[in-house]
Amino acid sequence: MSFIDPEIFFTIHADLPREGPGETADVAWAAEIAGITSRAQILDAACGPGGDIGALLRVAARGHVTAIDKHPGFIEAATARWGKDDRVTLLTGDYLAPEGPFDFIWCAGAVYFVGIEAALTGWRAALMEGGAIAFSEPVFFIDTPSDAAKAYWGEEYQPKTLDGITAQIEAAGYEMIAHKPVSDIAWESYYRPLEDRISRLRRGADETMIAALDEHLAEIEGWRANKAETGYMLCVVRPV
Repeated sequence: MSFIDPEIFFTIHADLPREGPGETADVAWAAEIAGITSRAQILDAACGPGGDIGALLRVAARGHVTAIDKHPGFIEAATARWGKDDRVTLLTGDYLAPEGPFDFIWCAGAVYFVGIEAALTGWRAALMEGGAIAFSEPVFFIDTPSDAAKAYWGEEYQPKTLDGITAQIEAAGYEMIAHKPVSDIAWESYYRPLEDRISRLRRGADETMIAALDEHLAEIEGWRANKAETGYMLCVVRPV
């Protein structure tokens, strides 16, 4: 997606339940794999509007979730949902430099902004001994993706295959415990509310807004057309 004015972007995305693909089952699966207990201290890194906080609290009902995002608007939205729960701390700031320690770090769809090695290296000091990290990362499911699948991600970023992701995890001094593709349900949980928002905003919109809405719609259609070739891989990792 090309540059969109931040004001327009946040008008489109304001109060959406999620800011990326995900579902409750993903959190439960990753936490079980990682052996997370009900008293766990958890970091929700780049939490967006808090779409995964409820699922994380179900995992750690007697623990605590610290949710960080750099965008104040997302933290405001998360605070409206979770601000009265004393098991949740909501912070505006750098999700790569949290004050731990944490048993479990969860990051849905934001690692690729900085790269796997940078994120895992940055989080290591905040991870308790025996702790684990779960993150979702763009991936090509086949070795030779089509031009259309490549175009979905744009010219500036191209995903790796699972082997490439694994190599980056190992280069950061971690091991892959488990992995699985993020499901179609998880993608639609993000895209369907966004699609509804696009439809509502289109009525009476000016040319600038219409162009931004069209770009968002093209992204949704691009994923649906190419989901057999590309998507997200949910990875659970632990320091070696």
